[in-house]
Amino acid sequence: MPDTGLVFFPAFDWAIEPTHPEREERLLYTRDQIFEEGVMDLPEIAELAPRLCLPHDIRRVHFCVPDVAAQTTEAHLIAAGAGMVLGDEIVAGRLKNGFALVRPPGHHAMRMVHGNRGFCNINNEAVVIEHLRRRHGIRRVAVVDTDVHHGDGTQDIFYHDPDVLFISFHQDGRTIYPGTGFAHELGGPTAFGRTLNIPLPPGTTDESMLFVLDNLILPVLADFRPELVVNSAGQDNHYSDPIGEMCITARGYATLTRRLAPQLAVLEGGYAVESALPYVNLGIILALAGLDFDRVREADYPRTFHEDPVRRPRLEKMVRDLLEMWRVKDRMDLSSIFGREEYFRQKKEVYYDTDGIEDRQTETVRVCRECPGYLAIDSRARHPDGRTVNVMALSVPLYACNQCRSLAYDGYAAARGENSLYHHIYLQDKSTDTFLSFDAAAKSESVSEG
Repeated sequence: MPDTGLVFFPAFDWAIEPTHPEREERLLYTRDQIFEEGVMDLPEIAELAPRLCLPHDIRRVHFCVPDVAAQTTEAHLIAAGAGMVLGDEIVAGRLKNGFALVRPPGHHAMRMVHGNRGFCNINNEAVVIEHLRRRHGIRRVAVVDTDVHHGDGTQDIFYHDPDVLFISFHQDGRTIYPGTGFAHELGGPTAFGRTLNIPLPPGTTDESMLFVLDNLILPVLADFRPELVVNSAGQDNHYSDPIGEMCITARGYATLTRRLAPQLAVLEGGYAVESALPYVNLGIILALAGLDFDRVREADYPRTFHEDPVRRPRLEKMVRDLLEMWRVKDRMDLSSIFGREEYFRQKKEVYYDTDGIEDRQTETVRVCRECPGYLAIDSRARHPDGRTVNVMALSVPLYACNQCRSLAYDGYAAARGENSLYHHIYLQDKSTDTFLSFDAAAKSESVSEG
């Protein structure tokens, strides 16, 4: 029986623009390298075919405006479905781990989807996680995002979920898209401490990356004890990447993968098509399969990178502070952060850089003592043509109490009222695997059940 499963999906028919960095060659060079090296002939590794995920699989995660069909292509459904194939095999014990080498990427796709942002429409990892939780009863999941860009979409989706630990290290948001992912972003009032961000300065090398892994990420994972570890395996931290400014090597990525030991890795960014991706992907595959990766070296190796001695003490202090917060979080008085009201509200502005859509959201979560609390999102999205699309979306958590479920349904009914200002109203009930959608213009409701 193979240890590691691979799914390749280059998405030949999906591209933002023909010369865009996010294009099919990202995976074609990797596939050529792997076959030339004879990796696919190794008994430890097997290639699996992807499958289409269903629109309902996406509705468990996203509020797609106006619907899933408007925000996805077949390529999106296959990219998410590839991770589901591997997840099913891993949970069934037929694989030890797997790597979904797919595009389009997904970790910038938030719970609300009005369009494409950061090359992402659908969050592949989140779709897989919700599928495995619903179909296989997995509860505690950890997501470790190693992309150069902060995984703001994954953070947004699980920010109020105490059963999903999201950890992201990335280039400091003050220097790169999407401008988020700071150490003070720690989770909502019912999931405080379940989000950990480690913003790293440009020029960070393997040494500091592995320091963060050994001294923060691995101790936190050991304490959290997840049933599944998912790696959002972005590779644009590589020293040759044209978008990032980091200095991580292929062997650094392989070492990270060996120590982290994720059950599932899903490709995210990485745009040095020839100089990085074939080497990094090969190193990750060998690390997952328990094989020697010492000879995996870039064409211009060796290169020597030196840490900035002034920055290292700051990094060490941030790691110590975050680890201390993790250890004391359950004893903290959160009222000083979130207040004592029954509902916690926060405003967010989300920009869809590909489509030019500006979305102003008010997010409200019920601070419930019995469950994670239901969530409501009031979204006002302004499009480049001047249209404004108003949306009310409510989400009932997987392990909801009866009161939160009832209040969410009441909110859905109220939003549908005769004088409603909303164009679309959605109810995502994860506890019963039901999705309701109301189109105000057509005065029609659709129901989707898993």
